[in-house]
Formats: sequence, C-alpha cells, structure tokens
Amino acid sequence: MRRFDALAYNSAQEMMFGRTQHPVRCGFGVEIGNGAVYPEINYTLPPMHAGKEQLEEILKQYHNMVETVLQRLVTLNSPGAVLEFEHAPQMTEDIEIGVRVSEQTKQLMQQFYDRHGLKTAFRVTICDIRDKIRPPQMRTGKATEIVLDSFRQNARAGADLLSIESTGGKEVSDKAILEADIPGLLFALGVLAPRDMHFLWKNIVEIANAEGSIAAGDTACGFANTAMVLADKGYIPNVLAAVVRAMASVRSLVAYEEGAVGPSKDCAYEGPVIKAITGMPISMEGKSASCAHFSHMGNIASAVCDLWSNESVQNVRLLSGFAPEVFTEILVYDCRLMNKSLQSGNETALRDLMIDSDEFESVHSFIISPSASFQIAKAIVEEKSDYLRTHRAASVACELIRDASQSGKLQLPERELSWLGRIEDALATYPDEPKILEFSQSVYQHVFLSLEYAL
Repeated sequence: MRRFDALAYNSAQEMMFGRTQHPVRCGFGVEIGNGAVYPEINYTLPPMHAGKEQLEEILKQYHNMVETVLQRLVTLNSPGAVLEFEHAPQMTEDIEIGVRVSEQTKQLMQQFYDRHGLKTAFRVTICDIRDKIRPPQMRTGKATEIVLDSFRQNARAGADLLSIESTGGKEVSDKAILEADIPGLLFALGVLAPRDMHFLWKNIVEIANAEGSIAAGDTACGFANTAMVLADKGYIPNVLAAVVRAMASVRSLVAYEEGAVGPSKDCAYEGPVIKAITGMPISMEGKSASCAHFSHMGNIASAVCDLWSNESVQNVRLLSGFAPEVFTEILVYDCRLMNKSLQSGNETALRDLMIDSDEFESVHSFIISPSASFQIAKAIVEEKSDYLRTHRAASVACELIRDASQSGKLQLPERELSWLGRIEDALATYPDEPKILEFSQSVYQHVFLSLEYAL
C-alpha cells in the first residue's frame, strides 16, 4: 500500500479542469485528464420493479437509453464520453441482471466505435448491499461475497472502470449526523470508514488487475452528501455538513492508497482534495446534475473536473426526447465550453469565473473550492494515521470557515457560528484515536460489529 505524504501540486492555482498529472487511458480510445473534459452520462430505469422476472424489460430499457445517448454523442461530434451504469441493489444482488446490462452496453459501444469512431469508456458502479442489514457484516457476510463477485463478473462483461459508493461506517454516521454528534462522526469517518476502505479497495484493485479493468474510485456520498441534503432541509447545521465533507475526504483517499487510479466518482465532491493529493483525474457534478439532487455547487464543482456528470436521470419522456439523451446534450455543451477555453488559452479565466460565481454563496460551495480543498489536502498529507488525518481535516475546515466568516466574505447566521464553536470544542476533546475508541464502546457498541472492522 502506498501512502501519500505530499501534494501533487504546489498551489491551488496549478489545478485545472481537464488536466491531470496522471491521465487514465481506457475503453475505446478515451484518455481522461490529458487536456480535455469529457461528459460522464449516468442513466437509470424509470419507476419499475427491477427483479429477475423483469430482465427482458430491463435490457430493453437500457438498450434504448444507451443507444440514444451514443447517437446524441455522434450527432454533436463529442470527442469522447464515459457512460456510467450505476447498479440498483437488485442488479448487484442478482448478479446476472447487472452482467447482462454490462454486456449489452459494451456491445453497443463497440458498434458505435466501429461505425463512427466514437470514443467511449464504460464505468460500472456496484451497489454496496452490505449495508442492507443493520448492524452490517462488512467483511464476513454473504453480501460481501456477492459484492466482490459482482465486481469480478462485471469486469469480465466489459467494465473499463470499477467504482462503488461504499458504506463502511455509515451505520454509525447516520445516527451521528442526525444527532450532530461530533465524536460519533470522528469515530465513523476516522476509524470505521477508513478501515473498511482498506479492506474493500484492496480486494477491488486485485480484481481489476486480474480482469483487465481499472480500479477507478469511491465516493463519500453516503456520508457527506447525506449531511448536505439534511442541512439543506434544515435538519442539521450547514457548517456541520461542510466539516463532514472535509472529514470524508480521508476515507475516499484510501482507495487510491490501495491502488485505485481514478477517475473518482461523480458524486464525490471531495474530488478536488483527491486531485490535489494524487494528481489523478476526478469526475464531478453540479448544475447539470439537478435532475438527481439539488446542491449549492453548480459552477464551482466544475473548476478542476476531468469528467462532468449529470449524476443520474431516469428514462422518462421529456418534450425533446428521453431524459438520458437530453442530459447528454447538456453535458456535451458544458464540456465543449471548457474544452474550447483550454484550446484557446482562456481556461484560467473560465475556471476563476466558475469559482467566483459560487465560492462564497454558501459554506457548501466554499469548502469544495480549489483553495479550501488544497488547504485541507495539505493538512491531510501532513498526518500519518487515518484518524489524525480525519481530525486534522475537520480542524482545518473549521479554521477556513471561521476565517472566511470573520473576513465578511462568507455570510453565516449566528446560530451557524455557534455550532462551529461546538464542533471546535468537540474536536479539542478527542485529539487521538484511543480516546475516541473508548467513547465509541460506550455509545455505539450496539450499532456496529467491531470484528467486521478488525477492531
């Protein structure tokens, strides 16, 4: 296992959309992070049951989605694209369903490459079904066997890129987020989640290497995006969600330390932190992903992206056509603007406008800005253990938020500033892992299974 102890860039200003230090070649002639941003189109079924008895209808739906997406890419002369097949739980649980869709998708991509020279790559995101039963068996249960076998068989079916939205530690973080329990979040994100990531991604990388696929990356969606959505609804403080975003970067980094090479998952808003540390390509989503969820990061999310995604959209009819085809067009035009700026030498101006339009409009957009991400990344690599990295990321996030508020750039209500103080006090109380382990045994002992995390 490698351990990142330095940053890939000297400053946040060096980070740019479409450029990385370690481009990824994959699929039918796609090179991600070598001077261009590509759309990553994610699509899913309309409201319907997705069991084995509906397999033929599922295949028909996915055939239509993929074919119309590929045709739209050809019509608009897209220089390339990534298609993401994100499993519903049934598609991982019943491996044949996911495999059949993967095989069909790769065949269509091959046809369009042969006929039109369309460059595409195929990401398959396995569903983490280990979280289905609580407390979950993250290592020894049948679900773990199914997840790993699903990776293996989808790789054989044609997946170029392998990803997952893993959930190790979520059984604790869900409770801790709702209760705004900072020690609980330190335990979930600083102890449980990294331990699970080491176990899981060691296995994924081994599978990818054996099957000729690429171990791409993970996302803290189940942690940080959950917190963001809850904050947006007024259930928890916004500053708490922003600090969770910074903390969750550490567990996502573990995938790359175990051998993943990118591109990261689109819903991983911690992507700029990952890019700052690894120099590897990242996928991001923002304004063109509002079909899947709302956010405060519409423009700034694209500032240093290498893939630009719609997150996910159902195969439903709109006035112009079906939604996956519609969002393909939206993404193509977004990427065309970024790529033209790269070709003309105006990329810095465009990137800075993307940042300026959102950076201080909310604490959520502020914390994923290249500047804040770079400082969080710097703090992470200065620490050795996953817990200390998580704790330091939280502390630096608090410092950045407080400084931005005191300067008058970031407007925060008094109640949010009060919560920021509570978070800082809690961090000061639990500076090291032994103390947080002692806390967890008394508060969360019935929520998680310690042996499933090798504790």
